[in-house]
Amino acid sequence: MKALFTFVLLAVAASVCNAQWVQTNGPYGGNIHCFAVSGTNLFAGTDGGVFLSTNNGTSWTAAVNTGLNYPYVFALAVSGTNLFAGTEGGVFLSTNNGTSWTAVNTGLSGVRSLAVSGTNLFAGTSTLSGGGVFLSTNNGTSWTAVDSGLTNTDVLSLAVSGTNLFAGTWGGGVFLSTNNGTSWTAVNAGLTNIWVLALAVSGTNLFAGTGSGGGGVFLSTNNGTSWTAVNAGLTYQWVLALAVSGTNLFAGTVNGGVFLSTNNGTNWTQVNSGLTNTNVLSLAVSGMNLFAGTGGGGLFLSTNNGTSWTQTGLTTTHVQSLAVSGTNLFAGTTYDDGIFLSTNNGTSWTAVNTGLTNTGVRSLAVSGTNLFAGGLGPVFLSTNNGTNWTAVGLADVFALAVSGTNLFAATFTRYGGGVFLSTNNGTNWTAAGLTNTHVYAFAVSGTNLFAGGYGAFLSTNNGTSWAEVNSGLTNPWVHALAVSGTNLFAGTTGGVFLSTNNGTSWTSVNSGLTDTNVQALVFSGTNLYAGTYYGGVFLSTNNGTSWTEVNTGLTYLYSINALAVSGTNLFAGTEGGGVWRRPLSEMTASVEMYSGEVPSHLRLEQNYPNPFNPLTTINYQLPMANRVTLKVYDVLGREIATLVDAVEEPGFKSVRFDGRGLASGMYLYQLWAGAFLGTKKFLLLR
Repeated sequence: MKALFTFVLLAVAASVCNAQWVQTNGPYGGNIHCFAVSGTNLFAGTDGGVFLSTNNGTSWTAAVNTGLNYPYVFALAVSGTNLFAGTEGGVFLSTNNGTSWTAVNTGLSGVRSLAVSGTNLFAGTSTLSGGGVFLSTNNGTSWTAVDSGLTNTDVLSLAVSGTNLFAGTWGGGVFLSTNNGTSWTAVNAGLTNIWVLALAVSGTNLFAGTGSGGGGVFLSTNNGTSWTAVNAGLTYQWVLALAVSGTNLFAGTVNGGVFLSTNNGTNWTQVNSGLTNTNVLSLAVSGMNLFAGTGGGGLFLSTNNGTSWTQTGLTTTHVQSLAVSGTNLFAGTTYDDGIFLSTNNGTSWTAVNTGLTNTGVRSLAVSGTNLFAGGLGPVFLSTNNGTNWTAVGLADVFALAVSGTNLFAATFTRYGGGVFLSTNNGTNWTAAGLTNTHVYAFAVSGTNLFAGGYGAFLSTNNGTSWAEVNSGLTNPWVHALAVSGTNLFAGTTGGVFLSTNNGTSWTSVNSGLTDTNVQALVFSGTNLYAGTYYGGVFLSTNNGTSWTEVNTGLTYLYSINALAVSGTNLFAGTEGGGVWRRPLSEMTASVEMYSGEVPSHLRLEQNYPNPFNPLTTINYQLPMANRVTLKVYDVLGREIATLVDAVEEPGFKSVRFDGRGLASGMYLYQLWAGAFLGTKKFLLLR
């Protein structure tokens, strides 16, 4: 389809040659999954790509990701001047400390672990993408599967000890290869928990960190021939990371922080002073420095073997909401990182959280000089641009909207759910309908109030009564709403829909929208922008009749949760990549369109992100219309949820799964479509 627009591109080339998105200087960081050390360089693999520090984490270059098309980095490895990153999309190579990356992925995806042994590079992959161990002897130019004898191919950890290569698997224990992966032998005697998340070698000692129910740490002194549990004092036994520093062994745990053993695991001591986030995903040792990467809490440094910790950057990237008030731009973040303020278009950010006792912020709204924030805790009010906050009632708020002197809040169904109204800036609240309904978004048009959740709803009397307005809305999961004149748009997990009669009827308007999982909508004049889950940002200048991708420079295309117009710029808030900025004039002058082809074959994709907490998205492709059933099961085969049970038209499909209320652990999702049956695993980590 790009060829059809060649003449337009030529006409605007002069005005758009510099058109692109720019990542603002924060908030940045995110879940830190892995580390690598090369001399004085410390690399961190995060949900937002790879970051580099040359001064022990005091400052970071954010981000060094040119060419790194999959920003969720689960593994890093260094071999000479080569830096390798393992991602959901395979392996990427950088020869210049991450300044630029090249995909080295032939036949490879879903990489969870990397290991280097001489000139050999090993990649452990997830069964979500086929699984197994792969070997490259030429820096990733080509890969060979080396799985003989590896009966469980969900490989989450790798370790090298001399000529021995160990693979830790999810549900299959530990495997040993003495011939570079040509053959494998299970080495699990005494390993009573076979869900192996981490491996570490110290001399002749091999340690395994396990999870799924809490197995703790196991020790083998004979290359895995036998194992002994070494957990005395290890009160949190879901172990995600292990690191060795001299005679010290460190374990990073789920919600328990860091533990230290000075006697090979015989006894453990919790060492968490100053470690304000205790969900430790990764550990690394560099000289006398010990680094802990956390789930959403950033990076911490200890110079005294964990006795005390200092936060050292990479604090957050999970931007859920944006709001503009004059020249002030506010970013609301999840994972308890609070609200950030920029007064200079994102060049710098300041945390503004005083009095904000619950800092997982999902929604923001501005009314005059009042700024409201909704999240897991109560609604908070600031009258001084976030300098101070005061709690003003309710809890677990997904969406906020202002209409004149009325403030509306939508709460999650676990607290009864529904819409609430305050006419006095949150001092008092009154239930305003839609009880036990999960509402994600609001839109106000004159005296009409629209709510989007599982379907669309209209109230003409400030929530006293509601009417369901869903005729033609074939995908009822509404995540975003936007109004322009008499046009009402709904962003759903099945694309954008338009109503010109206040929701009485809807029409799908998705031509050119190559990712139909729409998370955010915003108008700038008559131009409508859509933020999507996988495809970045799209622009429609004709009320959704056609869409154009406007992603030049936006190297992070995932989870565009929030869009906001401030002055001459459009801002995009992402889950993993921070806040991005692009001039509005550049996008309206450019044409960047991807093909809207129907998929060529039926396929069930991996969920994203994985592991997840608590939301994830499952994608699948339908080359023709078919009856589709998509269900979630636990590992015992018990049905947890039915996500889809309908006849669907061909296309690229996305379904959001919410794991709230479920225990941490492995689950399965299964797709039936005609003769096709596909099953994949996914991991909920709290």
